[in-house]
Amino acid sequence: MVEFRTIVSYFRPYAKGLAIGLVCTALANILQIAAPYLTKLVIDGLTDPDVTAGRIALLGSLIVLAAGIGGVFRYVMRERLNGISRRIETDLRNDFFRHLLRLDATFYGTMRTGDLMSRATNDTSAVRMAAGPAVMYLVNTAVTFVFALALMLWISPRLTLFGMIPMIGLPVIVLGFGGVIHRRYEEIQEQFSALSTFVQENLTGVRIVRAYTQEDEQARQFDGYNEDYRARNMRLVRTSGMFHPLLGLLSGVAMVLVLWLGGLEVMAQRITLGDFVAFSLYLGMLVWPMIALGWVVNLFQRGEASMGRLNRVLRAQPQVDAPAHPTPLGEVHGEVAFRDVSFTYPGTERAVLQHVSFVAKPGETVAIVGPTGSGKSTVVALLARLYDPTQGQITLDGVPITALDPAALRAHIGVVPQDPFLFSDSIERNIALGLAAAREGGDPEHSEVVRRAAGVAQLHEQILAFPHQYTTMLGERGINLSGGQKQRATLARALARDPVVLVLDDALSAVDTHTEAAILTDLRGAVRGTTAFIISHRVSAVMHADQILVIEDGHIVERGKHTDLIGADGTYARLLRRQLLEEGLEMVLS
Repeated sequence: MVEFRTIVSYFRPYAKGLAIGLVCTALANILQIAAPYLTKLVIDGLTDPDVTAGRIALLGSLIVLAAGIGGVFRYVMRERLNGISRRIETDLRNDFFRHLLRLDATFYGTMRTGDLMSRATNDTSAVRMAAGPAVMYLVNTAVTFVFALALMLWISPRLTLFGMIPMIGLPVIVLGFGGVIHRRYEEIQEQFSALSTFVQENLTGVRIVRAYTQEDEQARQFDGYNEDYRARNMRLVRTSGMFHPLLGLLSGVAMVLVLWLGGLEVMAQRITLGDFVAFSLYLGMLVWPMIALGWVVNLFQRGEASMGRLNRVLRAQPQVDAPAHPTPLGEVHGEVAFRDVSFTYPGTERAVLQHVSFVAKPGETVAIVGPTGSGKSTVVALLARLYDPTQGQITLDGVPITALDPAALRAHIGVVPQDPFLFSDSIERNIALGLAAAREGGDPEHSEVVRRAAGVAQLHEQILAFPHQYTTMLGERGINLSGGQKQRATLARALARDPVVLVLDDALSAVDTHTEAAILTDLRGAVRGTTAFIISHRVSAVMHADQILVIEDGHIVERGKHTDLIGADGTYARLLRRQLLEEGLEMVLS
């Protein structure tokens, strides 16, 4: 149970409740153990010449009282221990989610979303079953076994010896089946992760599935995943199905031995009839611990397998993290410098950027252009510290960004990504995502900041046309907006937080040229004093930049202003001619 040790720390805040629950478990079982002994007294008392109805009634009342008080203890036991397991599940899931938020792009490049969803839901539930019901029934089983066995030895050591002979095979069965259950449950969880990933991808890309008429093919593949999941579950069911009957067989053999040998003991008058009845009841009580032990082992093995899967994520450390003693950021002016920066994505060998150097002064607009795959977006990823450079250094106001807390750095950077992402929330809360009012639960509906940002993004008038305006709820990933509207909403989100550094990563590719021109005109006034980086394929978006960097195959091959680069007749000029040709063809075709 090496992996399951992680859960021990989660019990500490609930130590008092756990102690109360375990004490109630012990007391409930002690009272249950008392019932057969009282029954013995009743049966033996019937043969006593001096027996009275009052004495029998008293013993009967004690049996009922023990059962009643034991029931109260059992309620408290279940309420405490099962309640604590629910709290532990909540704490574990919260820690798991917080850890996922800490992990960086390198981790998410190797993990599937469905797999992580499976671990956050299915695996945490399996751990909860091991931390609650399994612990409760383990203590329940142990107390019953110890007290029942002690009283059996008190009644007849010889009969106890014969009754326990079949139990010799118990450790072998438990250990053997426990290992098989662990392996098979781990296989089930891995397949459930694959199944969850497949469903998540198909639901996210349902429009692509329909556009390419792949519904039947995807359904066929899902059936394969589902059938494999069923087959793995059936293998576990068959294992568990053999496990419990074997435990029952051992108990049955023990009962037969006791009935035969116990009857001989009564006839030889070495024990009384009451002793024999009590002994049989105690042996019967051991049958449940035998069965419960199998169930407990099953739960612990499942919990161990699931905790191992969770631990593999919890032990993962971000490649990009805050240093032990981060440099505090004072007033940020926005000077960004790349000094001989090279970068290779983890797990690959090709350098995406090679010896890139430039300086963006505070308030300057720097445009980055180049062919697809040249490394333009990588510059953005490094600036926001999603990755750290393989070589070289990036500074903000002269401070290496690796010396800064990533959260503090990103608080001053507004990024509008290539692929816009919106949450299933209102338009206003999506735009106000980075504002203090949104973080503190305030209502930004009438916020001038939100409306002004939407106006600069040329989205305000369209929002007002919606039935619920800024409170309009968006579907998953903003599915009820057009591509251009989603891009403008993410632009408004970045502008609303008034960043010192603004990055537009091909952020206007889905809007028409007329809207783009209007946005850029308003943007130049709105971000005056802000260091801006514009990555675009359209020359019209970058021609007014203070500095244009042309990247090709990871190198900066040209730099300067628009007119200078046109006069140089190099890569930038070729890109401009190609764009003009494409626009001309579009006009002819339209």
